[in-house]
Amino acid sequence: MKNPTWVAELQKKLGAPSSETIESLRLLKAFIRLAPDQRGEVVDLVERLAVIPPVNPPLS
Repeated sequence: MKNPTWVAELQKKLGAPSSETIESLRLLKAFIRLAPDQRGEVVDLVERLAVIPPVNPPLS
């Protein structure tokens, strides 16, 4: 990925990634760097947060 011409051609074909995609990849990279037991703690936390109902539900 050091070749700027190759990267520019790829970006032209695929388009620029969204900021959400970039942030997701950063989070995945950080998650992979964690120790296995820390990964488990993160997964447990996310699962707990996913089932807690929001305090102020969004208006439809």
